[in-house]
Amino acid sequence: MSNKLKLGMIGAGFVANFHARALKQVRNVDLAGVMSVSPELSEKLSRASQSYGTGTCKVYNTIADLAENVDAIAIFAPNFARVEIMEAIVDAVKKGANLKGIICEKPLGRNMKEARRLVELAREVNLKTAYFENQIFMKPMQAQLSQLQPQVKTMGPLVLTRSAEEHGGPHEGWFWDPTRQGGGVLSDMGCHSIAVGWYALTPVDKSPRFLEPVSISAETALLKWGLPEWRKKLKENMGVDYTKTPAEDFTTGIVTFKNPETGQMVKAQFTDSWMFEKQGLRLFMDGMGPGYAFEINTLVSSLQIFIGDIAAEATANAELALEKSTASRGLLAVQHNEADLYGYTDENEDAANAFLAGKDGLLDWEYGLEITKMIMAGYMSAERGKVIDLTDPKILQELETFIPLIQQGKGTEVLHVVK
Repeated sequence: MSNKLKLGMIGAGFVANFHARALKQVRNVDLAGVMSVSPELSEKLSRASQSYGTGTCKVYNTIADLAENVDAIAIFAPNFARVEIMEAIVDAVKKGANLKGIICEKPLGRNMKEARRLVELAREVNLKTAYFENQIFMKPMQAQLSQLQPQVKTMGPLVLTRSAEEHGGPHEGWFWDPTRQGGGVLSDMGCHSIAVGWYALTPVDKSPRFLEPVSISAETALLKWGLPEWRKKLKENMGVDYTKTPAEDFTTGIVTFKNPETGQMVKAQFTDSWMFEKQGLRLFMDGMGPGYAFEINTLVSSLQIFIGDIAAEATANAELALEKSTASRGLLAVQHNEADLYGYTDENEDAANAFLAGKDGLLDWEYGLEITKMIMAGYMSAERGKVIDLTDPKILQELETFIPLIQQGKGTEVLHVVK
């Protein structure tokens, strides 16, 4: 068995570059190739990888060529292109490409139909899979699980988690377009918060899907980006018109899970927004058990910098300090290694170890399918104004073909847009 995985990336945008940086700390992966719809971005990523010392990262023009020259492929392309890309990968495998595994960045699909199609395609050619949900792999999350094991064994597991991911909004126009992205912040970031809450509640010695989803209640709203002045900026900067096809910029809800062995009900609360007006991206998680608790806040940094007005012009790029940073002056929280802090390093290492051993990653595409199901149920709950029973066979069948109104481009029917 080779001790290094030759990885290829499809997509060369923001998240692909974040993963390329993360690979600087992963010893058993060579970034061997990249293919994207933008040759310019592919070349840029290739040069960055070579400067990092993470691989030659050759630029390929087709998915077939990429598949023939790597051991595994990571799909980091936009959500609306996932099915077409996976069909091309499967075609390459059928024609002889010897792939060990396939990675898909969250979310697995814009809806259940797409997510299930990806699972079926991977099964069709017996590909091992890894679903990339970075927050589960965050070192603070893993450390609290380890640190609290004596309390869990003595007092019992966590019973409540609260998770949030919030920032001022995505980088690219397609993220804001609900028909291409799959919705708004619930689709984009709710998948993170629901997944990490589910994981934190799960006993350490159990699989990530051990706890059974029982119900979900969710709300969606258009708050900041529905206001006229902000809609104007969004249309000018991203080319998306929220007077016609709005998406939610705020969501909150609760998922109830059941321990199948003890019958214990536990709850994961989630809150996500594209209207966070502080230093930049914040990931917040906390959990409570009988007599103990934990809290994670990525804006609490060991490094802080102050930049006064007179010196602010010296800072050309606010995001040098923190992802989604909205200011270049004042008191700034600085994270010196965001790729590692957010879990990108460890999820890449997990996938590489798994594929080299002929296994699925800790989180496989079946897990990603379950997350998609809960996201769709969240949209269904918000539309109908009721708790969705995830144990009801009729509801589960309905979710298989459910397309949220916001994803259909009919957000004006369920979101308030200020005139």
